[in-house]
Amino acid sequence: MVASSYFLLAVFLALASSQAIASDPSPLQDFCVADKYSPVKVNGFACKDPMAVNADDFFKAAKLDEPRNTMHSKVGSNVTLINVMELPGLNTLGISIARIDNAPLGENPPHTHPRATEILTVLEGTLYVGFVTSNPNNTLFTKVLNKGDVFVFPQGLIHFQFNPVHDKPTVALAALSSQNPGVITIANAVFGSKPPISDDVLAKAFQVEKGTIDWLQAQFWENNHY
Repeated sequence: MVASSYFLLAVFLALASSQAIASDPSPLQDFCVADKYSPVKVNGFACKDPMAVNADDFFKAAKLDEPRNTMHSKVGSNVTLINVMELPGLNTLGISIARIDNAPLGENPPHTHPRATEILTVLEGTLYVGFVTSNPNNTLFTKVLNKGDVFVFPQGLIHFQFNPVHDKPTVALAALSSQNPGVITIANAVFGSKPPISDDVLAKAFQVEKGTIDWLQAQFWENNHY
């Protein structure tokens, strides 16, 4: 009985520990401004000398109030992400921000953030948004959002944002729970990988002819994150 209790305690602590390290590390001081030129390799970035830190390390004139160009995007969207690479003061703080512009009928195509939950609010226009749960259910949750509405996309789940209106653009602002959330656009990763995934593998996975896979892999898979 005692051995069993110790075993359960060990399992609980292991699970708790795995959850504790599953996201960005918590800061152990007031700030740890990223030193992107440090030769020290850590999970994230080494800290800049605090004596050399100034207000500009926490500031970026990102002009997130200005419309982005969606004209040259095949999917009709433009995502402007401000992460630790753009703003060194975000290092260890576990947060970043993005402006998402969608042209009329434009979309931010199905993608996932491997290291972050996303909370999004619509500033202008209308968005049809949704996410899909993991296997085996693959349940789709969707909602039509209007100006001022808020929606959350759980970490790691495939999600999208689509502008269903044919004559008005949309603007949304998203906060993400990581200094470097990462993004994997599903179509780009599957059909635009370098080198390409074997068409035998993808034809089997999607249950289509290899010619269909070859055609998809021949397309230009655009990155809409700038």
